[in-house]
Amino acid sequence: MIYRFCRSVLRILYKLFFRLEASGLEHIPNEGGVLLCSNHITLFDPPTIGIMLKRKVHFMAKQELFQIIGFGWLIRQLGAFPVKRGGVSKESIKTALTLLRSGHVMGIFPEGRRVKGAEESVVGKKGAATFALRSDAAVIPVAIIGTYKLFQKMRVVYGPPVDLTEFKENGGPVAAERATDKIMSSIAELKKL
Repeated sequence: MIYRFCRSVLRILYKLFFRLEASGLEHIPNEGGVLLCSNHITLFDPPTIGIMLKRKVHFMAKQELFQIIGFGWLIRQLGAFPVKRGGVSKESIKTALTLLRSGHVMGIFPEGRRVKGAEESVVGKKGAATFALRSDAAVIPVAIIGTYKLFQKMRVVYGPPVDLTEFKENGGPVAAERATDKIMSSIAELKKL
C-alpha cells in the first residue's frame, strides 16, 4: 500500500519536474525474477528506474540509512534492504538471491558508484552478473538519460533481456567478468538512443 502510494506520487513529481519519459516497458517480464541493471548518475536513480513499472522494485541501501528513526522503516516498506559499506555481506547476497529466485524485481547499478557523463568507459562490478547467473533472473539493461535539471526532459530506457546463457555453464569469476562486460555493453548501447 505504501509502495503503491509513493510510486504514484513520485510518478507525478518526476513527470512534472523532470518530464520523465519511459520506453521499452514491454521488455519487463510480468512475472519471474528480474534484475534491472542501470547506469548510475545521482541519488534520484532508484525511483527513476522503478516508478514507471507495475511491479515493485527492491534495492540494496547502505545499512546506516536503516538506523535513522522512521526513515529505516519507510525505505524497508519501499523495497530496500540493508548492505554494509565497503562490501556486500553474506546476508545481503542471500536476501538478493532469495528475492530474485522468489520471482521479485531487483534494481542494481553495476557501475558500483555514481558516474557523471564524462566517464563513459566504466568497468562494471561483478555483483549484478553473479546475482543473474546464480538466480536465473531475467537481466534487463536500463539507461537513464538526462541530467535531472528542473523541467528538462529525462528518459529511462529499458532494453531487451541480456542473454547470459553462454556464461552459466562455465561459471566462476571469469564467466562473471564476461557476463558483466556484456551487461555493461547493453547499457552503453541504450544510452546512445
